[in-house]
Amino acid sequence: MSITPERKQALIKEYATKKDDTGSPEIQVAIISERIKNLTEHLKGHVKDNHSRRGLLVMVGQRRRLLDYLKSISSARYDTLINRLGLRR
Repeated sequence: MSITPERKQALIKEYATKKDDTGSPEIQVAIISERIKNLTEHLKGHVKDNHSRRGLLVMVGQRRRLLDYLKSISSARYDTLINRLGLRR
């Protein structure tokens, strides 16, 4: 359900906005999106795992807040990130 350190580093390199960037909203949203994807796959096989389902809902809310923040700062960065992650279809 969690992501490996190697995958996390790959996401940081892929979504970094500048050198040595580890905490920008783009990176945080990408990491949370990866965790949401993994947890969604887990819940498909474990339907009654309500504790993990609550954690999923918390992560979705956190991602939503980060995306709202990013949109308020720069709508161009928001649109780029949404397209790269494939969140809106």
